[in-house]
Amino acid sequence: MANYKLQINGRSYETETEADTPLLWVLRDHLGLVGTKYGCGIAQCGACTVHLNGNAVRSCSLPVSAVGTKKITTIEGLSAHGDHPVQAAWHEVDVAQCGYCQAGQIMTASALLAKNPTPTAEQIDNAMNGNICRCGTYHRIHEAITLASSKMK
Repeated sequence: MANYKLQINGRSYETETEADTPLLWVLRDHLGLVGTKYGCGIAQCGACTVHLNGNAVRSCSLPVSAVGTKKITTIEGLSAHGDHPVQAAWHEVDVAQCGYCQAGQIMTASALLAKNPTPTAEQIDNAMNGNICRCGTYHRIHEAITLASSKMK
């Protein structure tokens, strides 16, 4: 067991856990940040996506020992009131059906738009590739990302 000091959503947290504990379980089980979801456990579905220094990463396969001093942002920290342009666009387009994958989808989309505020359709598809939606809302996800991009200008 080791102590880890983590910077999450602009706050400092300390936790004691094994070095190989996935960040997902630290967030959910140790710190109570349950917006990040468990989907597959092998970094293939995207439900567990968080930002690490602004980059979208799969927290289910990232050991907490690999985080170091990097800043973590979860869906809870994306905006104080759920009004990030991507979240607003998600609501406006009515993307979610079951909603399970949506936190990961939103975190991937917001990382894309932070790096590339005006992505092409192909760039959106490439960035979102691997984020699985069991409900098949891919068309609305794409539409919401395009809408968020236009609102961010």
